[in-house]
Amino acid sequence: MSRSQLVAEHLPLLRRYARALTGSQASGDAYVAAMLEALLQDPTLLDEQHGPRVGLFRLFTQIWNSVSLNDDTDVVTLTMPPERRLSNLTPLPRQVFLLLSLEGFSEEEVSFILKLEVEEVRRLAEEAGREMAAEIATDVLIIEDETFIAMDLESLVKNLGHSVIGVARTHADALALAKNRRPGLILADIQLADGSSGLEAVNDLLKSFEVPVVFITAYPERFLTGERPEPAFLISKPFQPAMVSAVASQALFFQRNSRNRTARAAAS
Repeated sequence: MSRSQLVAEHLPLLRRYARALTGSQASGDAYVAAMLEALLQDPTLLDEQHGPRVGLFRLFTQIWNSVSLNDDTDVVTLTMPPERRLSNLTPLPRQVFLLLSLEGFSEEEVSFILKLEVEEVRRLAEEAGREMAAEIATDVLIIEDETFIAMDLESLVKNLGHSVIGVARTHADALALAKNRRPGLILADIQLADGSSGLEAVNDLLKSFEVPVVFITAYPERFLTGERPEPAFLISKPFQPAMVSAVASQALFFQRNSRNRTARAAAS
């Protein structure tokens, strides 16, 4: 397999991680594009001693960390997105937790990607767990037509300290539930069994209010192309509890930071 084929094979999941890290499709894809440009200019940047996927994530992290914070000056290879200019940075413990829980890397691989000792990776993972456990509880709307998956999600959400306002199995159900009680987080399957779309339901809800959304799909690669507006937070089926916890917490993290910035701006 050629170098370009290896990169293309792992690109969708790198996009998923980048979007979860930055909180948006545009910012995440911009960092991935900057990494690809750097790799085209110097193919020796890709260190494959732990395999090409680990090497790509390591190189991406180097690009991510190369952007100076609290500086409005454009970087030569990448214009800083608003998230980074405002220092809305995903802290290192959350980076560790996303790599472990969302992407499924081992502690040794995360150690290589972030250039940390394994003991430090473990410590940061524990710190992330404590931080996420302290998240402010919110009301969650689940849009999922498969009964057992919906039950798993409902149990998981409650175990994380949140409450569930209801489970919607169709587009119409989702609109009705949100009309009665506005959610603070939405977990949504993209394709529903009755032919309706969880994506369309969410888009309709977002016309009325802002809320962080985590999408769940059995085919994540279809929504990680960068060719059209796509979800920033995406979970693959089948999912692990830690994966849902990490991504849901990350979505709430960006929502909370956004509200804090708005409050500071109003106060000034």
